[in-house]
Amino acid sequence: MKMSLYPKLAWDGMRKNKRLYIPYLLTCIGMVMMHYIISSLSGSPALDSIPGSQTVSMTLGMASWIVALFAAFFLFYSNSFLARRRRKEFGLYNILGMGKWNISKILFWEALIVAAISLVIGLSAGVGLSKLFELGLVNLMAGDVSYDFTVFPDTMAATAMFFVGIFALLFLNSLRKISLSNPIELLRSENVGEKPPKGSWLLGLAGAVILAAAYYIAVTIQSPVRALALFFVAVAMVIVATYLLFGSGSVLMCRMLQKNKRYYYKANHFVSVSSMSYRMNRNGAGLASICILLTMVLVMISSTASLYIGSEGVILSRYPKDINMQTWMQDIAYIDDETLELFRGKIQTVLDENDARITSANDYRVAYTDGILENGVFTNDEEAMRNFDFATASTASLLYIVPLADYNRLMGESVTLAENEVLIMPFRTDYESSTFQMNGGEVYQVKAVAEKWVDNGNSAMTIIPTLFVFVEDMDAFTAREREVTRANGDPTLRFSWMYDFDLDVSAEEQIEIARQIRETDWARGLEYADVISSVSLSSQEGERTGFFTLFGGLFFIGIVLSIVFLMAAVLIIYYKQVSEGYEDQNRFEIMQKVGMTKKDIRRSINSQMLTVFYLPLVTAGIHLCFAFPIIRKLLMLFNLRHTALLVITTVVCFVAFAVLYALVYKITSNAYYSIVSGVKEV
Repeated sequence: MKMSLYPKLAWDGMRKNKRLYIPYLLTCIGMVMMHYIISSLSGSPALDSIPGSQTVSMTLGMASWIVALFAAFFLFYSNSFLARRRRKEFGLYNILGMGKWNISKILFWEALIVAAISLVIGLSAGVGLSKLFELGLVNLMAGDVSYDFTVFPDTMAATAMFFVGIFALLFLNSLRKISLSNPIELLRSENVGEKPPKGSWLLGLAGAVILAAAYYIAVTIQSPVRALALFFVAVAMVIVATYLLFGSGSVLMCRMLQKNKRYYYKANHFVSVSSMSYRMNRNGAGLASICILLTMVLVMISSTASLYIGSEGVILSRYPKDINMQTWMQDIAYIDDETLELFRGKIQTVLDENDARITSANDYRVAYTDGILENGVFTNDEEAMRNFDFATASTASLLYIVPLADYNRLMGESVTLAENEVLIMPFRTDYESSTFQMNGGEVYQVKAVAEKWVDNGNSAMTIIPTLFVFVEDMDAFTAREREVTRANGDPTLRFSWMYDFDLDVSAEEQIEIARQIRETDWARGLEYADVISSVSLSSQEGERTGFFTLFGGLFFIGIVLSIVFLMAAVLIIYYKQVSEGYEDQNRFEIMQKVGMTKKDIRRSINSQMLTVFYLPLVTAGIHLCFAFPIIRKLLMLFNLRHTALLVITTVVCFVAFAVLYALVYKITSNAYYSIVSGVKEV
């Protein structure tokens, strides 16, 4: 047999099965293109000039591996549909005298053609579109746009090698399947239906219990840190439960529909339900995969979009004022009016030199520490804090002790406290005890829980909760604790003066003023040089770019991964419809001979589609609703506390994907109809 015959047979086989091969080739091209684009962006010189882009570059590198692993898994999944459709063709070749060695040569040329088309077009499209994606990323990160075009040969080579490896494994897997089959099995493969499925009530019940447990975790968790610890546990539980419910639950659903005589014994339901019930073993896994992919897309897009849109609020939480200053003092005795007036004078000197004025300001004194807070008892448990993990995160806490006079001055209140009373204000946590005790000292009565307090950037930055305790006499309240030291000799309590203020100058001037204040000689003029431990100062405008860089990068990665996962979901839906169309073609042909009209066929298809097709979307919506509380808690770790924004973003994302899903339904139902009816839809 001439060698030139094998590539011709391979090409003819692909051309005759173009309904299956064209989507498969487009998917391969898309995966190659997206992998190159993400990999090239992770090392793009356009990001070097953007402050904070190192984190985004590292995350893009991780995303490229996610795309690579997902591509490997999904291309094997997609290839199984092609192999199933071609088995009869290869069985016929075998019957006509071709040995398995000859068939393996056809498979080799098919793999070679697919690999060549995918790599050439995919890499070309990746190189061509990489600049467009780069411009989009830089814009989202609020960076300076550069129109220099860069090609990354090393990235092209790495992408090509990786996908060549995938196509080689796909070829070897096809050889394995051919070698283990016989000609008669191959020839009859399309006529061998699935065995009647056995829906297990036990598995279905297990899926329902696991899903209920995952939902319970998501809606009852209170601590954002605990949410971070349990998020991936809940995700794993939802994935397992979804596969169990779609596997066994869908079979049981078909059985219940068959028992409903009013529903089942109708022309548009009889064929669709009986057909579905015999393929639900395979359908269940496909529908569950679609549901999981849709849920992943909705969670990624809604959360990253909310972060990006709400980034201004996050910045204001982390940096409440234009200039945010914290002075660390050796002891509370040094935080007196004379010292603070000296500090204010030094700051005012810098402002006068730059013709700037303070428009609003917050300043207060604070003693702070960290430890374990349980049932109103705070302890500086060094062992627990040293072994801090997410399992015990709900008890870890920062403690800020603030004079009541500062609270009243900043809040415009006139609260009074007895000698044994305190006022508290929890942040990212709840406080239900009526008393407060610190390290086994005096027990204080909690007079009230304050409704608000000035934003504290340090509390916003840390992931563990904070408890603010307002006291009448901070010197007396902290007297006992000032004598306590840690194991290394450092004091348990640290003292600080917080001074945050807004200015009436431009952003560039604010950054320059922050630089000058930071370089001030704070010790000059003080009676004791060791009064100050250190001074930290941050500018809201100076840090703004870093936040937009991070959140813009995360939003971009969310968009790119969503495109990849949507591509996979659409292809699963398409192959599901086309492969089932070929399986049902003979059945509908027989039904037409006994009187079934094209109109009846369309009704039956719509019945099947509406019964099964929208289940993944509806289930993904339910998953998203129950996941909302835990997602909200996770975003609180980024200081996004705008719940309304998250609700609106989530609803908009779901509606947009529902419209897209309906469009896919229309396209795939037409493809199914054209196959089973023998005509194309007009």
